[in-house]
Formats: sequence, structure tokens, C-alpha cells
Amino acid sequence: MRKLTLALLLFLTPMVAAAAPLKVVTVGAPAINCIFNNPACTVVVNDTTANINLSTRRTGFLQSRTYTGQPGSPAAGLYAYEYRIDLSNALGAVAISCVNSMTLDFGPVVSTLDYNGDGLRGDQVFVVSSGGIGTIGIVAAFQIGNKVTFRFSAPVCEGGAPGRGDSTFFWGLVSRRPPRFVNATVHETGGVNHVIQARSPF
Repeated sequence: MRKLTLALLLFLTPMVAAAAPLKVVTVGAPAINCIFNNPACTVVVNDTTANINLSTRRTGFLQSRTYTGQPGSPAAGLYAYEYRIDLSNALGAVAISCVNSMTLDFGPVVSTLDYNGDGLRGDQVFVVSSGGIGTIGIVAAFQIGNKVTFRFSAPVCEGGAPGRGDSTFFWGLVSRRPPRFVNATVHETGGVNHVIQARSPF
């Protein structure tokens, strides 16, 4: 039994070790824009949305947003990717669906920027917790291979009336690569996974 347990531990350890936590920081808008366009601190965005068809047969959406770092800014030549899950108009009648995480194929994450202005570089994921839309943030993010998983600070749930459901804050990260469409997986608290379209680095 000891040999079997040791063998299982040796087999599982590399998989556990491969999950690399990403550094998550909170930021405000429009200050975060200055990282991508200084000194104007404005960005021109490209947005797409994809429906999330929940297990209660109600619908929310994932918003993907991309823009590029302008010359002279800290993120010059880089590509910003932001995401937001919105269930504000998804109405639960008998049951309420909630989601608690999202995973997508992202690839290498830029780790040389200081998003929150504390003087320390190495920030990897920023959460726009002030000056923007939403109420729920990211409590943790980690990467296994090319895939990044974001865990929300609270379940993002349908509402009992129009406009009463939850929305996340925008959260983002940066790549050196331009965008393409990939499949993202949104996980419900009850165990159901939904595969939807998102924008991610090529």
C-alpha cells in the first residue's frame, strides 16, 4: 500500500506543480488606460460578445475586449485582452444558475508591467474594480500550459428580476500576440460547463 501511495504521489506531483499562480491586482479606470496610451490615457477598443446558455435555460454573455498599446506607453506594441461576464438580465424563476470560473487558451502572459502603480513590475492580471461596470472580481488566476483559469471572488448569478443579476468587473491581461477566436469554458457552480467563443492571443 505504501509503495502504491508513493507511486500515486510521484505521478500526481508534476501535474500539481504545473499550475502556476498569476499575480492579480486591482486597478481603477481610466487610470489603467495610461499603461496603454500615455499621456492621453484613452484606448480604442474592439468588443465581441458570446451567449452563455445556462442550465436554467436563461442566457447571459461573455464580453471580450481587445486593444493595443500605443507608442510611448509602457505597453507599447502589446495587446490587451479584457473579459466580463454579465448575467444581469438572465432571470432565474424556480432555480438560479451561477458561474464561478472561466478557462481559456491564452498562452504566454506578459509579466513586465505595473498595472496598479505601486512601483513593482510583474503584475499579470488586472481587475477594474473602480470607475467601471460590475461588482464581482477575480480572487485567483492560475495557468497550466497555455490555459488560464480565472476564479471569481463570489458566484456570478442570475437575478429574480430584469437587471438584478450579477456582472463581473472587467478583468484583463496582456500578450505580445494579436487576437483570434478560441473556445472558453465557463463553469457553473452545479458542475455544468459551457463552451463559448472568446478572443485570445493567436
